[in-house]
Amino acid sequence: MSATRVFVARLAGCGVFDPMGDRVGKVIDVLMAYRKTLPPRATGFIIEISGRRRVFLPVSRVTAITPGQLMTNGFIDLRRFSQRGQEVRAIAEILGRQVTLLDGTGDAKIEDFAIERGTRGDWTLSELFVRKPKNSALPFAKGPTQFVLWSEVSENKENPADQDAQQLLSAVADLRPADLATAVLDLPEDRMLALADELDDERLADLLEELPEEEQLEILNDLDDNRAAEVLDLMGPDDAADLMANLSAERTETLLDLMDQEEAEDIRQLLKYEPYTAGGMMTPEPIVCAADTTVAEAMALIRRKEVEPVLAAQVFVTLPPYEPPTGRYLGVVHFQKLLRYPPHERLSSILDTELEPIHVDTPIAKIHRDLATYDLVALPVVDDNRHLIGAVTVDDVLDHLLPDDWRSEED
Repeated sequence: MSATRVFVARLAGCGVFDPMGDRVGKVIDVLMAYRKTLPPRATGFIIEISGRRRVFLPVSRVTAITPGQLMTNGFIDLRRFSQRGQEVRAIAEILGRQVTLLDGTGDAKIEDFAIERGTRGDWTLSELFVRKPKNSALPFAKGPTQFVLWSEVSENKENPADQDAQQLLSAVADLRPADLATAVLDLPEDRMLALADELDDERLADLLEELPEEEQLEILNDLDDNRAAEVLDLMGPDDAADLMANLSAERTETLLDLMDQEEAEDIRQLLKYEPYTAGGMMTPEPIVCAADTTVAEAMALIRRKEVEPVLAAQVFVTLPPYEPPTGRYLGVVHFQKLLRYPPHERLSSILDTELEPIHVDTPIAKIHRDLATYDLVALPVVDDNRHLIGAVTVDDVLDHLLPDDWRSEED
């Protein structure tokens, strides 16, 4: 059954479906238009369709809103969305705004608001869900909440940089890092920094790995050194090295001194290489095994939660030691091959020795040709003595091949 009243924060990430039930995109935000005396009305939805294109879906083309999805009449204008001056994004711009309660009880902040469908099919803001300042000294205490009508508040737009990001954080809490990055790029700089400040360190590390260089630097430069070091510790060494390569030498050294010693050493090694070479793009943490490792033991390594899917696609076999830089590289066993052999089988008997490793100085042009030619997701990287020092994965290459603004709405 179609809802006649929905809260906008819950619409973020909802699927958009055509009359046949096929998914055509997802909701990014709700566009609201202010009116002089009446509550704002929803003019439509910003949705993301294939190819990360942002388009505008007028509210008149929405036939139903049900939990987790919007149904359309099937007509979607594929022109890229462009915001007009009189329109405001609900999630990116309204949530978190401060309002003054006209009953004289003080100020509050908008955590969410409901839009309600009228008899003519239009959707209008019906009531606000607001939170007052906390009245307890306890660190985790929250202020009281209440529902109020639009006519019962006055918006305070004077200090948007001071808006609380907690409401925006709750609106994007369930987004995957890549989708969160896309949403963050839509925010004004002050709101982006405020949201980053509210994220926990692990979530912020995931976000930074997905953002373009310019936004990465804006956020990192806004963090104090101790928190910046904690976040960099949680990032993949290759992503952290790429980011730190754009910092001043002084701050880079300061942050490295504050980081975990092992993580810092990995990053120091990566910073020695040119950025568009195998050494500059590789991750220094591939899965490495001995030749007498069994299939069962290799599978156990792959199953670890912390192993990224792209690195779990293969195990590299070397002579001891088995931490990069390892002993001499011997070959690779792909995950699919592991599935075809009994648990007691030794890797030495199923080793692929035909895949030639790439040298640490191999340029990106050759790397992406090799990945494409042999349908691979990763390539082993070795030094002059054929010691394995890391692996270049397909996502590492894509990060460097795509333009910096590939997430943006521009063609």
